[in-house]
Amino acid sequence: MAQDTTTRSGGTLSSGTLTSVEQRGIEPVPHDERNGAPGALFWVWFAANISILGLPLGATLVAFQGLTIWQALVVAVIGAAGSFAVVGVISIAGRRGGAPGLTLSRAVFGVRGNIGPTAVSLLSRLGWETVNTTTAAFVLLSLFTILFGTDGDAKANPVLTIVAILVFVVATVLISGLGHAFIVAVQKWATWVFGALNVFVAVFLVLRVDWDVVGSQPAGPVAAMVIGIGTIAAGTGIGWATAGADIARYTRTSVKAGALVSASAAGAGIPLVVLVGLGALVSAGDPTLAQAGDPVAAIRDLLPSWMAIPYLVAAFGGLLLSNHLSVYSASLTTLTLGIKVPRVWAVAVDVVVTTLGAMYFMLVADGFYAPFITFISVLAVPITAWLGVFIADMAKRRWYDPVALLDLRAGGRYWYRGGVAWGALAAWVVAIVVGFLFTAVQVGDADPVFVGALSDSWIGANGLGWIVTFVVAAVVYLLSGGARGQVHAPEERA
Repeated sequence: MAQDTTTRSGGTLSSGTLTSVEQRGIEPVPHDERNGAPGALFWVWFAANISILGLPLGATLVAFQGLTIWQALVVAVIGAAGSFAVVGVISIAGRRGGAPGLTLSRAVFGVRGNIGPTAVSLLSRLGWETVNTTTAAFVLLSLFTILFGTDGDAKANPVLTIVAILVFVVATVLISGLGHAFIVAVQKWATWVFGALNVFVAVFLVLRVDWDVVGSQPAGPVAAMVIGIGTIAAGTGIGWATAGADIARYTRTSVKAGALVSASAAGAGIPLVVLVGLGALVSAGDPTLAQAGDPVAAIRDLLPSWMAIPYLVAAFGGLLLSNHLSVYSASLTTLTLGIKVPRVWAVAVDVVVTTLGAMYFMLVADGFYAPFITFISVLAVPITAWLGVFIADMAKRRWYDPVALLDLRAGGRYWYRGGVAWGALAAWVVAIVVGFLFTAVQVGDADPVFVGALSDSWIGANGLGWIVTFVVAAVVYLLSGGARGQVHAPEERA
């Protein structure tokens, strides 16, 4: 019987106690084991978004888009909180089906057709983890410089750089390897510690702001705000969208959909609006942060020397809180691809890739922030296309067959034709093609590596291609017939 059951590694299949390793892989959580509340989602997403990477994102709004601090705050609210509301919508599917988002996606695309969206999602998660690991290693290099007087230049001290990378990776594995219950607990309590440290650092960043420059800035064009919203959304909620169901699958089935959406939007929106706004404020009249190859050092240089250690500890903690959640989600996505290992080993596979990526960016490449912005912009297109199809499917589907989600045999409920729901896959591909027509891909100030035929149109120039991508995906999917297979629980059809 060709069922995807190899993710079991023995023991009871539950989220487990805080000190036990979660044994469940992608198997749907039974109803009697779902006891999570919306508050858990609030803390999970709050903690995952107190990373310092929000600061350079905000800096780009002022330095590159020419926005005022007030415009940047509006952009942050719409782009960050709005995109995480979408993450909350995907969480509803996790509550309904009790499985990770990409596993539920098998019901939409077919067990084989789902490989494409799953691979893109895994690439996105690995990319974000590489960025987190690289940034955290820069943080540790700075700490080593202060505490031990070592050289903070990564390329000049490759052995210490590799040690810094491995320290962060090991800390990530220790948390994400234990699984759901431990992550939820860590995200809640660590938020208070590292959140307080971030507030402490923020006070000193605000004190050095040139308020005359901030007050005299002319307002940027509305088009720049629209582009900024797309950039922030792609760098925050859109990047996390496929992971929305991964934590929510342990939520009580009685929890209201609105509570999931609001918990996700508020949980991520509050820290992101603060950090993005702070980054925009600090960069008013000084584009240093937006242009920095090492944003960690750039922010550190803006602070009093005695603030360096608290700042670096806060930065490391924030990055760790984001990374272990990303690695946990990536491990589930890896299992959905069909990698036949226990979940905890999937964690190890994922961090090996990100470790190598971090070594490349720190020891070989000349910088990583410009490639990072390009990376999230490019992957936002296929991920948004997946969102369009998946959310359109959710409008009709209220139930996911827990057995069929793991059944890879020909003739299974989600086998469709040749293992593919061709309407869904076609909608995804068409939306991607259309999305890239409105997209220009450029790394930093270099010449564009790709220019879509419609990238100079009003839609393309104003950064609205991702919205078109979403709409095209949803419309084409619905025109193809929409949700297929049994979409209501058997008792609802009786």
